[in-house]
Amino acid sequence: MSRRTVLRAGSAGFGLFLLSTVGGRVVAVEVPATEVLPGGTLDPASIPKFASALVVPPAMPRSGTVRAKGGKRIDHYVISVRQFAQQMLPAGLPPTTLWGYGPAARGGHRRALHHAPSLTIEAEWGRPVRVTWVNELVDAGGRFRPHLLPVDPTLHWANPPGGTGGRDTEPAFAETPPPYRGPVPMVTHLHGAGAVGDESDGYPEAWFLPAATDVPADHARVGTWYDFFAGKASAMGMPWAPGTATAQYPNIRRARTLWFHDHTLGMTRVNVYAGPAGFYLVRGGPDGDDAVRDARTGRRAVLPGPAPGHEPPASGRRYLEIPLVIQDRSFDADGSLFYPDTRAFFDGQERAYLPHSDLSPIWNPEFFGNTLIVNGRTWPYLDVEQRRYRFRLLNGCNSRFLILDFSQIPGARVTQIGSDGGFLAAPVDLSGSHRGRLLLAPAERADVVVDFTAVPVGNHVLGNLGPDEPFGGGEPDDDFPAADPQTTGRVMQIRVRRALGRDRTTPPEHLVLPTITPLPPAPVRKLALIEMMSQDFDDSPVEALLGRVEEDGRWVAEEWAAAPTQTPTLGATETWELYNTTGDAHPIHIHEVAFQVLDRQPVVIDEAAGTVAVAPGSEPRPREPWEAGFKDTVIAYPGEVTRVRMRFETAGQFVWHCHILEHEDNEMMRPYRIGPPQPGQPTDDHGGH
Repeated sequence: MSRRTVLRAGSAGFGLFLLSTVGGRVVAVEVPATEVLPGGTLDPASIPKFASALVVPPAMPRSGTVRAKGGKRIDHYVISVRQFAQQMLPAGLPPTTLWGYGPAARGGHRRALHHAPSLTIEAEWGRPVRVTWVNELVDAGGRFRPHLLPVDPTLHWANPPGGTGGRDTEPAFAETPPPYRGPVPMVTHLHGAGAVGDESDGYPEAWFLPAATDVPADHARVGTWYDFFAGKASAMGMPWAPGTATAQYPNIRRARTLWFHDHTLGMTRVNVYAGPAGFYLVRGGPDGDDAVRDARTGRRAVLPGPAPGHEPPASGRRYLEIPLVIQDRSFDADGSLFYPDTRAFFDGQERAYLPHSDLSPIWNPEFFGNTLIVNGRTWPYLDVEQRRYRFRLLNGCNSRFLILDFSQIPGARVTQIGSDGGFLAAPVDLSGSHRGRLLLAPAERADVVVDFTAVPVGNHVLGNLGPDEPFGGGEPDDDFPAADPQTTGRVMQIRVRRALGRDRTTPPEHLVLPTITPLPPAPVRKLALIEMMSQDFDDSPVEALLGRVEEDGRWVAEEWAAAPTQTPTLGATETWELYNTTGDAHPIHIHEVAFQVLDRQPVVIDEAAGTVAVAPGSEPRPREPWEAGFKDTVIAYPGEVTRVRMRFETAGQFVWHCHILEHEDNEMMRPYRIGPPQPGQPTDDHGGH
């Protein structure tokens, strides 16, 4: 690979964005594109802005409680994925058919509680939560529902039509096949969970089809690892019925913001885009809200609240702690979700793809929706008072990096107090030295206090300066064009009114957050982020991969099918060095662990030799202030090595991957194993071509 090219289609042609590696340094050359970001037949400029109130997801109702051995009580939820219509677009425009999580009980008011994003699971530190996940993608007659979006069957994917012998493989085709239209496999991953058994982690090959009446007899109904994990779960008193899987989350790591979403092999991008996702908040414990102190008194600090819980707030009180998931989507004029059904959407490459080229016919290397939605509605508004609020922010986009711009709200003061793994080491004043900007890669979370006390009464807009194209770092308008200020450059409207009472919360500059102990120095594992380019088309990516870096600096790409080569010992601490040899920034997520970001350093890339090394004479660049805590997703920038350190405390089979979902679905994901292989587990040769 000598360069990275992204073509962006507009209404009158294409725009070109080049990232080239020159002497180990990534440089950008841009030919301006047309203003309209391509998508479906609904023009985002025609959608009324700030016409719908923000939806604040309530708490997910429990199905009940169970007692574990020893008498410990476990909260039990039965949560299904269903298809339904939701008013994502403003009233007057058609509703959108999508999928979402909700209570599985049928009838009555609960049927209306399926939503995208779903209701929030509220968990208590130290009290386990057990969830029975149900795939209910069936119609009223029990027949399976096909996918809402085009599924590319040429990737290394779940592949139910391959049967037991061909599931979880990359099938061979003599000619370009149509999109897959069979029953939809799903498996849910709780992103950010720790101390979780591998049977409960949502392994990509542990998917399962709905218990439909018309699943073809030659289809595999479950993934390669499903039966093995079902056996482990049954031994724990959690038997799995057809069309379901039951997971248990111990909630013994730090209080934090987690989220759950589908993780099916080769289908995560389309499954998540269709809607299934939700927040999971762990509260309490030694690093929870009660551990935050007020520096002025030494007593317990008061953070903005309440949040939506299992009980409604007291009469007249508004929610002051609000979870916000920001996603990008595109729509057709009938209200349906748009997602590309051809690779030509990305870079204009059209032909009979197979067997005449090395490009997959439907998969796109990235996708950027031209409409932003917050909590399931396009460009909503939120009523606030002149007081402090706590926002739990999540970037739920497939590929889009967000740079939230609070500076467009005059007088707002924004302080970040937490990230993926709970509270930071100290509050970070984003409105001071960081100009009111907050960078969030896909899957990253931020816990922020926003002070509207000095904001003038009236309507203001939370902006987005992140690009409408792949992100490689740098500053908006200097290093890349910022998002379209009329569409994707707007997130939501904030309607400010006078405070109705005294704000008794602790000013964030006086917050003393729980102490974070650095992990000790540890052995280094060198890993590579790699991109493979087409041999048949100029400047067209075929797939993104992960791999390892040998002692001589050579990078070795490893596909999903290869046996795990990252096999840390149970209880070990390791430093992982992520060498990014591509032209994009990648959000790297490591399941099961919470890591500490150490630093970043420039590297020299020799593409002809396939080698990468730390740039001679360079110095490490310290982690960002908002990374001074525990994280599970980190941005690995092009032309740099990013170092993270973690301890491996739970044995089992897990994965690490890029959280650009289009990358994850096409080889940028690898299995890794903590401890030795388990008796009876599927072979490490867990899928082939």
